[in-house]
Amino acid sequence: MTGRIPEPTESPSPPESFGEARWPMAAAVVAAMALTLLLPDDLRLAPRWVIPTVEGLLLLALIAGDPGRIDRRSAVLRMTSIALVGILALSAVWSTVQLVDDIVHGGKETASAGSLLQSGGTVWACTVLAFSLLYFELDSGGAAARAHRMPATPALAFPQQLEPRLSPAGWRPRFVDYLYLGLTNATAFSPTDVMPLAPWAKIAMGVQSLVSLLILGLVVARAVNVLA
Repeated sequence: MTGRIPEPTESPSPPESFGEARWPMAAAVVAAMALTLLLPDDLRLAPRWVIPTVEGLLLLALIAGDPGRIDRRSAVLRMTSIALVGILALSAVWSTVQLVDDIVHGGKETASAGSLLQSGGTVWACTVLAFSLLYFELDSGGAAARAHRMPATPALAFPQQLEPRLSPAGWRPRFVDYLYLGLTNATAFSPTDVMPLAPWAKIAMGVQSLVSLLILGLVVARAVNVLA
C-alpha cells in the first residue's frame, strides 16, 4: 500500500509590523531638553544640566536598543521609555508649580512682562511636549506594541478608529497624532477629536487641561497687571 506524500505546508508568515520612525519622538525629547535649559534656575527641578543629561542618556539607550523604526518589544526598552517620559512629566509639573508660586508671591521671573511671558511660554511648551510623549508611550501598550497589533479597545480613540472608512488599512496613530492631541487639549482645555476611554487617559487629559488653564490664566493676568 502506497501512501500519499503530504505536500509541504508553508510556514505562517510573521505579523506585519507598522513601526514608525524614531526621529519624531526623539526630536520632541530634544526640544523638551532645550526648553529645560532655557528655564530660569528657580523653575527647574534640578541644576541646569542634570535633567537634560539624564533624558539624553535614556534617549540614546532607546535609539541603540531599537534604532530606525520603533517595533522591538522589550521589557527593558519599555521601562526605559516610561522612565524618560516620567522624568519629562515630573519636570514639567514641577516647573508649573514653581511658576505659579512665583506669580503668586511676585518672584523675579515674573517681575517684568517680558520675563513672565518667556518663562510662562517655556513652561507651557514643556507641558505640551511632556503630555504628548506621555500619551504616545502609554496608549495601547506603547509604540512598539502598536506596531504589531492594535487592541480592540484602545485607551485613546482617534477618529480613524471610530470610523475606519476615514483611514487606510492598517492605520496606526503616530507621534504627530499624539502631539496634536497634547496641543489641542492644552488650548481647548477639553477633548477635541480624540476621546479618552481608559481611566488613566481621562485623568491625564484632565490634569493637562488644568495645568494649561492655570499657566495661561495666571500668566496673562499677571502680565496685564505688570503692564498696567
